[in-house]
Amino acid sequence: MESRRMEQSSIRKPWFLLPQASCETPLVQASLRPADPTTLRAIFNKYATVEQDDEKFMTPVNLIRDYLGMQKVEEYNETTLNLLAGCVDQTKDGLISFSEFLAFEALLCNPGAQHKIVFQLFDLDGKGSVTFDEFENVIKKTTFFSKIKFNFDTEFVKTYFGVNKKARIRFDDFSHLLQDLEKEYQRQAYFQSKMPDGEITAVKFSEIMKVLRGHKLSPFVREYLLTAASGEGGHRVSYGYYRAFNVMLDHAQVLHDMAIKAAKGNRYRELKKADMLQEAKADAEITPLVIDILFHLCDLEHRRGRITVSDVHQILPHRDVFKVFSTERIEEEMITKPKDEEGSVLWKAVEQVYRFGLGSVAGAAGATAVYPIDLVKTRMQNQRAVLAQERLYANSFDCFLKVIRNEGPQGLYRGLLPQIVGVAPEKAIKLTTNDLVRDVFRDKDGFISLPFEIVAGGCGGAAQVLFTNPLEIVKIRLQVAGEVGATGKDKVTALRVIRELGLTGLYKGARACFLRDIPFSGIYFPAYAHLKLHFKDENGQIGAGGLFVSAMMAGVPAAALATPADVIKTRLQVKARSGQQSYRGVIDCFRKIRKEEGGRAFWKGAGARVFRSSPQFGVTLLTYEILQRVFKVNFSGKGAIVHEAWSEKRSYNPDISLHPDHIGGMRMAVASFAGIETRFGLCLPKFAHAAAEKKAK
Repeated sequence: MESRRMEQSSIRKPWFLLPQASCETPLVQASLRPADPTTLRAIFNKYATVEQDDEKFMTPVNLIRDYLGMQKVEEYNETTLNLLAGCVDQTKDGLISFSEFLAFEALLCNPGAQHKIVFQLFDLDGKGSVTFDEFENVIKKTTFFSKIKFNFDTEFVKTYFGVNKKARIRFDDFSHLLQDLEKEYQRQAYFQSKMPDGEITAVKFSEIMKVLRGHKLSPFVREYLLTAASGEGGHRVSYGYYRAFNVMLDHAQVLHDMAIKAAKGNRYRELKKADMLQEAKADAEITPLVIDILFHLCDLEHRRGRITVSDVHQILPHRDVFKVFSTERIEEEMITKPKDEEGSVLWKAVEQVYRFGLGSVAGAAGATAVYPIDLVKTRMQNQRAVLAQERLYANSFDCFLKVIRNEGPQGLYRGLLPQIVGVAPEKAIKLTTNDLVRDVFRDKDGFISLPFEIVAGGCGGAAQVLFTNPLEIVKIRLQVAGEVGATGKDKVTALRVIRELGLTGLYKGARACFLRDIPFSGIYFPAYAHLKLHFKDENGQIGAGGLFVSAMMAGVPAAALATPADVIKTRLQVKARSGQQSYRGVIDCFRKIRKEEGGRAFWKGAGARVFRSSPQFGVTLLTYEILQRVFKVNFSGKGAIVHEAWSEKRSYNPDISLHPDHIGGMRMAVASFAGIETRFGLCLPKFAHAAAEKKAK
């Protein structure tokens, strides 16, 4: 994701109060409370270049290009720039005073600011009303007027401006005028292109949609306009179909919400037309023809007669408000930038090394934090005595106390080094494989169904075993070496264990590891992904606390349900002492434990395993997030980006600018101007040559 210019907070919060958790650029909550006038004046004076009677003024260029960063291209359209600046320039004298700047900032703090801004765009004389001449003047400056003429001598115009066109439209009526204008323009465009039989060609339909409704077209809809133009494959479009298609575009979000409700939240549940018609009964504008068009369009790729929420999601338009009036972004903030494909590959490799390093440190932190619990779990699982008097430990707590009493506090960390060494490749391989498989099964919208989530997690667990099984067996041998009653005069070391086992021995119990880690990861990763959804705020973001709790909660069922396999793995990997039962393999171990110790033996150490795995994953993921914020390095496939202090974050709300000089309501200035096009469909020319072409016609 592209980062935007942002404001550095004057109060640095401690890491445990960070309001978000993200694997990319951190997000921040930006306030839209009115700005301090003193601070705003200092910013105004910074950009103002005109001084008259000891007072500074901004020019339209100062405001739009210099301050807001819009229309930064050299061939910007001056007419559009002046129209936009006119929304702020209340006196219409071509200069913007601080009082006008302050009033505009206050307006932007109002939720209904976009309607007022569009009104001020048309109010060319600043008298608080819109005349017919002003209305006509602005409409003729739009990009679609040069392609599809608008007839100003219609009942629509007379309804609002009167027969003699002398009426003045005030703000309260203006929003309704804009709504009716859009429908009127659609009607006129159709009848200007209709053939004698009252229909238009599919090609003309596509052209009209791209000109008048371009702001409503998603990439998917734009691509299939011609195919979907005539329903089931004709080459003509009736007016009824044309109107229904426009209704579908206007109600795309409503239809998406209906699909979610009909599917009961399952975005992959297949819906029939009857399901959507049932949900649409309460909305008179959603006719059966609208539903027919929706199904035909969304089912073009599959031809199965049913659609899913994921299919409907494709018709939603996605617009970056910061690109509407500007073709340039902030690539200049990048310290380095690849010049060719080879460079991109190199940076991808560097990124993997970077993430591997962060994952290693985070994994080591998580493992160290819970290692004493892991040691207690291992010793409890390795206890093979059936009679109570022969047991070394009565329970996990008794084991913990005896280790400290007999071996000292350092005994709780016996075998820690091999564990830390194993954590780096374990976390890297597990997470990388899981992400890789998830990417393979994701749909176009980036979503993945639950069965594939389970498969991806299982693949991550399997890949982990191949690398970490030798490290795991060495760790377990060292953990039980200090047990009370353990025999052997020589000190047990990691090197000695490796020599004793050899290459084949280091993979002893690998099948049991597969039996444990594949189900564990298959349960953990999907559970974690779905639990996070319940901790997201209204902006779709999750805080650091929610991330930590999600990671811990996901570990509970994953660790508990995989305990029997973990018991078998431990018995196979630990060297049996004199007089203890030995096992030939997974099945033999399972049979002997069940026969000699009963079914409850398979759940030995379950509590310790849950209490170890849950916090370990919580600590690991939280540490990983903190490290990313500390180093402030972001890889976007375009090289290493080290942001300045204020550019290390992005906003929860994608419409809010975090440029350091955009404070208070000015955070919404760019998005509000963009709404002229994205919300109201009034497309203004962006480039000078567009205006030249318009005049030529």
